[in-house]
Amino acid sequence: MPKVKESTKARTRKVRFTVTLPQADEVALTGDFTQWTPEGIPLHHDGQQEWYIHLDLAPGDYQYRLRVDGEWRDHPEASRKVPNPFGTQNCVLTVD
Repeated sequence: MPKVKESTKARTRKVRFTVTLPQADEVALTGDFTQWTPEGIPLHHDGQQEWYIHLDLAPGDYQYRLRVDGEWRDHPEASRKVPNPFGTQNCVLTVD
């Protein structure tokens, strides 16, 4: 499951999105909150195994995928997925 830490800011929450991908050189997050742009939002590397980004998101469910070294990938720690029109699945991030 994605790790989420949140703090209230108006109607949005500060969400720390993380993924463990030790072999990756580049990781980007894309989804309905980025209009599915292929370049997405580049994640930062912590110098170890974790990639992360802080997002401001309103409460709700967000579908997303990862672009790892230019290829579409599932989030290996996602606990919820839904089918997409491409015959694969989108991961779901829930912000409370």
